[in-house]
Amino acid sequence: MSAASAPPHANRTTRAAERTRRVRRSAALTAGLAATALLVSACGSGGTSGGGGNTNFVTGTDGVATVAQGKRTPAPDLSGKTIVGKTLDVADYKGKVVVLNVWGSWCNPCRAEAKYFAKVSKAYAGKGVQFVGINTRDTSTGAALAFEKDWDITYPSLYDPTGKLLLRFKKGTLNPQAIPSTLILDRDGKIAARSLSALSEERLLKMLKPVVAEK
Repeated sequence: MSAASAPPHANRTTRAAERTRRVRRSAALTAGLAATALLVSACGSGGTSGGGGNTNFVTGTDGVATVAQGKRTPAPDLSGKTIVGKTLDVADYKGKVVVLNVWGSWCNPCRAEAKYFAKVSKAYAGKGVQFVGINTRDTSTGAALAFEKDWDITYPSLYDPTGKLLLRFKKGTLNPQAIPSTLILDRDGKIAARSLSALSEERLLKMLKPVVAEK
């Protein structure tokens, strides 16, 4: 049967299928553009953000943004597989101060700060502090595992090659907008501080200590 003589219901089915394909392509494109926008500043020196509107955060001259207790927002769901294949949910660490570090093995600033994270994570292991990495844009876990071995990183890292976990942070909050980024979560799982650049040991401790001292 020719296309011209095809029954009406067949034409309707074909048009419906084509509309479905267009919707799926559009959704995939939107998701891809969002991930690209998030990571466009990857491996940069970071930046500063004001605390205007209802964001509630203030950025210091050192580039570290902080939020006062009582004005913080909860971190989103951050769960999945680690680079060693284990299941991890950051919410399970509620009751501890959590240091979240977004990194990639390909990122020079990430390598520059890695030794400080390794050192401080060990020093604070018995002080109610848990370090967690979010490894992103590594196409396989092999390079990430080698990075951790080279820098003696012993805390777990979620594997997030496409940045899906990072996109869960709401716009206008202290979301990670660069690689590396570091967030400090208070004992209630709320975002207390953020840096969008590589940290020295001094700057990392300057972010961490006030949150650890909170009652």
